[in-house]
Amino acid sequence: MPRLAMVIDTRRCVGCGDCVVACKVENDVPLGHDRDWIVEEIRGRCPGPTLEIRSERCHHCADPPCVYCCPTGASHIHDYGGVVLVTASKCIGCKACLAACPYGARFIHPDGYADKCTFCLHRVEKGLDPACVAVCPTHCMTFGDLDDPLGPVRRLLDSRPHHALLPEAGTEPCIFYLT
Repeated sequence: MPRLAMVIDTRRCVGCGDCVVACKVENDVPLGHDRDWIVEEIRGRCPGPTLEIRSERCHHCADPPCVYCCPTGASHIHDYGGVVLVTASKCIGCKACLAACPYGARFIHPDGYADKCTFCLHRVEKGLDPACVAVCPTHCMTFGDLDDPLGPVRRLLDSRPHHALLPEAGTEPCIFYLT
């Protein structure tokens, strides 16, 4: 069984927002909400600050606090790929998962349930990339099986310095940023 993950090359991401738009269209995300977004982070001081541009979303953690705190089981880990999902019909909109997520990756859909990135599992199960990966004009995103030693995700992680966000949270995120 694969462990799905995404690698984002921060040297190639230009912050264009095509991934955000593709996600909104593909997943019918309501106006005023986002399943993914662009972050610009400046580190350091003059004369040598650095800018990191990141496309962020749910990190599909291997140890997801949003799943463990859900009182109804609506938030769960899918059997295929370890993708963290929400079953809307089971969600009571209590917002416990929103509070538990260290990445701020969830929102309450206008219909009353918690919503978030699904890695476009409906596309992935058909052999397609998530919409955000498919439309990226700089090809800064790579998607695949984290556990495949010969796959593109593992090859990138083995060949370049990288980091995950908030490693101190202990969530074992499956989004990695190449530096």
